[in-house]
Amino acid sequence: MPKINKSTESARRDPEGVRNDILTTASEVFAESGLSGARVDEIAARTRTSKRMIYYYFGDKDGLYKACLEAAYAKVREGESALDLSGLSPDAALARIVAFTFDHHRQNPDFIRLVMIENIHDAGYLTTSEVIQSQNNTAIEKLSDIIQRGQRLGIFRADLDPVELHWHISALSFFNVSNKPTFSALFGGAIYSEAGQASLRDQAVEMILRYVQNPKGPSR
Repeated sequence: MPKINKSTESARRDPEGVRNDILTTASEVFAESGLSGARVDEIAARTRTSKRMIYYYFGDKDGLYKACLEAAYAKVREGESALDLSGLSPDAALARIVAFTFDHHRQNPDFIRLVMIENIHDAGYLTTSEVIQSQNNTAIEKLSDIIQRGQRLGIFRADLDPVELHWHISALSFFNVSNKPTFSALFGGAIYSEAGQASLRDQAVEMILRYVQNPKGPSR
């Protein structure tokens, strides 16, 4: 009786589960070692599948890395989509998005590391992904809708740009994770305590809301 390969049998029974397991583990390895330092052998050893199955699903290491990027961006976009913004005023909706982004980045440091790695590679993989481009368009569309509602009510300034606003939100949330090691080494870790992070999140929300505020006040 021929010997059954366990990874092949697992893939037959739960192909999506195997694929997700590979992506989760590969994302961790890429975040730890970078694109050039990551090894498919190590990824296979840390999953419940084989190197051959990794190549079957993703083609090669570059294809696997690109899929990890797409999954990482999908996670943050799915989290944004799940936010219940219905019935909220524009400023309350924006505050919820800022708080979500800050918390998501803090809770998913591997996402930040993957983005940093992709920046090292001049976004060469990201720019070839139609999936990521489409996903991020939805984020801009959501902000654009909130901006327009706020402007119609006269509570948001008239010169807001959704891409620029997205940049400001991302910057406040990204730096908190990307520079944690150096900032902690220079100034201590108090700002990264639970209380410190809650305070920073509240400040990020306040800064964004003050930035978008119409200095002339609501229309009368």
